[in-house]
Amino acid sequence: MHWGPLDLYLLTALLGLSRCTEATWWDSLARKTVRYHELTDVRLFSRPGISNYSTLTLNESTGVLYVGAREAIFALSASNIAKELKPMILWEAPSEKKAQCVVFGKNNQTDCFNYIRFLQTYNASHLYTCGTYAFQPKCAYIELPGFSLDHAGLEDGRGKCPYDPSKGHTGLIVDGALYSATLNNFLGTEPVILRNLGPRHTMKTEHLTSWLNEPNFVGSAYVSESVGSWAGDDDKVYFFFSERAVEYDCYTEKVVARVARVCKGDVGGARILQKKWTTFLKARLVCSDPEQQLHFNHIQAVFTLSEDGSNGANGTSFYGVFQARWGGVSVSAVCRYRIEDLQKVFDGPYKEYREQAQKWSRYSDQVPSPRPGACITAEHRRNLMNSSQDLPDMTLNFAKKHPLMDGLVLPHHNRPLLVRKDANFSQLAVHRVRALDGELYEVLFIGSGDGWVSKAVNLGTRVHVIEDLQVFDQSQPVQSLLISQSKNMIYAGSHSAVIQLPLADCSKYRSCADCILSKDPYCGWSQNLSRCLKAQEHDGFHLVQDILDSDTARCNIRAPKPAKPLPKNLTAMGGSIVALPCELTSNLAQARWTFNGKELTLDRDLMWYDTALRALVIRSADSRHSGSYWCVSEEQDTRLLVEGYHLSVVAGPAVTLPARAPLDTMGLVWMLVIALGALCLLLLLLVVYLRHRLKSETSKGPKESTLVYPIELPKDPKSPKFIPSTTSDSDEKLWDPASYYYSDGSLKIVPGHAVCQNGGSSPSPPANGIPNQPMPTAALPSPNRISLGNIRGSSSNGYIRLNLGTSEERPDYTDLAEELRWKLKQRQALPDSNPEESSV
Repeated sequence: MHWGPLDLYLLTALLGLSRCTEATWWDSLARKTVRYHELTDVRLFSRPGISNYSTLTLNESTGVLYVGAREAIFALSASNIAKELKPMILWEAPSEKKAQCVVFGKNNQTDCFNYIRFLQTYNASHLYTCGTYAFQPKCAYIELPGFSLDHAGLEDGRGKCPYDPSKGHTGLIVDGALYSATLNNFLGTEPVILRNLGPRHTMKTEHLTSWLNEPNFVGSAYVSESVGSWAGDDDKVYFFFSERAVEYDCYTEKVVARVARVCKGDVGGARILQKKWTTFLKARLVCSDPEQQLHFNHIQAVFTLSEDGSNGANGTSFYGVFQARWGGVSVSAVCRYRIEDLQKVFDGPYKEYREQAQKWSRYSDQVPSPRPGACITAEHRRNLMNSSQDLPDMTLNFAKKHPLMDGLVLPHHNRPLLVRKDANFSQLAVHRVRALDGELYEVLFIGSGDGWVSKAVNLGTRVHVIEDLQVFDQSQPVQSLLISQSKNMIYAGSHSAVIQLPLADCSKYRSCADCILSKDPYCGWSQNLSRCLKAQEHDGFHLVQDILDSDTARCNIRAPKPAKPLPKNLTAMGGSIVALPCELTSNLAQARWTFNGKELTLDRDLMWYDTALRALVIRSADSRHSGSYWCVSEEQDTRLLVEGYHLSVVAGPAVTLPARAPLDTMGLVWMLVIALGALCLLLLLLVVYLRHRLKSETSKGPKESTLVYPIELPKDPKSPKFIPSTTSDSDEKLWDPASYYYSDGSLKIVPGHAVCQNGGSSPSPPANGIPNQPMPTAALPSPNRISLGNIRGSSSNGYIRLNLGTSEERPDYTDLAEELRWKLKQRQALPDSNPEESSV
């Protein structure tokens, strides 16, 4: 088998470049890369004319996945989303609303529709949904048994849903009340965290930049911190967003990540902060690598995970995905935060703005009592303060002016769990699963901006990326991720479709070592069936799994060893380039080669393993390279035999048939000569054709209708010599009637600077040309009254084209000025004349 340079190029295209390169501290490499066509058990849902399948809500008890798209809502089977359980709800914005949206300056192709941005369960019989409604947000209830929307009962969606479909928004329903964070006006200049809907008091944030300053909301979470609280604490709602920081130097525009919280029982103050949050506090979320000085300030999404699956505070953690730029490269990260770290910061010192220093600093004076921003606890009740309306004015005034905490919320272990370059993480979902060792492991599913989902397992101090999955065949952002624990499925929404995947595909692991090295908590190797199976669906007693150590020695040594692959026979000519492909079982594995039973020593100049080609490359093969080659995939001291070749290198034609070498070379030369000759002949024919075409067209026009005279007009507008003298010797030399006639009816004059008759600059005369046509900047007046003094000049080398009439016979003038006046007199403005004929 002979491999030339072209073969290597084609081989590269066939095998494809590896999606990831060598792993570094900032580039967590996935063990396996699974392309879209390699996915198994995939279900996809989309409908013609419908887009933006970005809002997903799952009802585990009924097995229904609700999908909010652009002007449509669907009820799909959670087991197979390709199956619609109910006819879709078409919720379009009326035509008059769309027309108003366009009048207001919005895009009728992207903005002026009803994008479903909120869709959650309200009670056992209804859903509550909100849409942008062509920049006039509306909300409505959906009756579940009939899956119908109450169009007559539309509610104002201001504060519940954004006007702009591209703006960040988050919301959740807690005990019949809607907690939402969005932009509260058409211009997007009034951010608000709002509670409305239901029996509770309507509450919102104070409209101050110290509270919210150009935020981009990405997520919210409800935590039942009252459960098991010895202090009688209240439940809280947390909001995550990025905003322009106010606490840094005024000349520094810096965006930071934030977490804010409010208490569920907050009802506002009696005199101060009426119907405003008295418990609103916010702090900075830090996601950075101190050693590398890499800081992630733009939070993209957040996921809340409770230890026991409930909303209790114990064991609750928050996962956030962040983006940054580092050295011109896009970098994304995942950071994990514990609820106790957030509580510690909110119970710590405040920041305040000092007028004299004109900067923010830590508040060091005495804090009023009871503590501002705190929820009502048992201690408050003992002091006869049963609600926030019983708090003293001093506490409420302080809370209004000090919403920002001084402490920073640091990630667990003070560094990101996962960092990846050239990535654009967009969404996140986390699933806690119990492995065969009895331990609980957190599995992360991270969506990106190019249609991929990375699956990783949190090992405490590090994260192991199990695989990268291309969930959409076309590059598009993963806009939403949702996990079904009962179905063991994950759902991903994007602009074009919703896709359903199993949480694990264990069949891709073909050997016991491959199954164990994956560290996939969902998969285990069956010694009896010699297959990698889903651990949760089979008897774990017969399965082998090792998440932390990946000890492949646990594979039963009495089990039959996998059959040795048959070697491929290859023949190559001497002096040719030979590539021996070796598809490794893992992106983390390294290729080890043996030659005739001995370890092969690679030399970069003569023989090397090309990671892009995934092949052993021999630069110039000769008889010494004949023999048996075996490729072994080595990963964590585990070796798997992958591929074998028996290579025979024969003498090249230059050695065995000396007379053929020059013939082959001459053959290539003659082929090149013939190709170049054909190209030259083609160009010659094209030139002849164009010349013939030009002659045929020019022969149709009048022969003596154009005067071409290269007059050099003075560049000085004050120069008295603007029009050449009729008795000038230079004019006599330039004038040659036989030399200045063209057949296209044009007069060409080299422009200079025009001057008025009095020597001053001449403004453009009023247009006297074609109706309904704009006069060009250098337009000329009516041709029958044109003079050289009216032509606005230019210092560049150009021409002014004037088509001249042929109605009168040209007298035999010898004076240039008289000749020009006669010619221009023949020019008459016609109603159907071309405006370009009188434009510079």
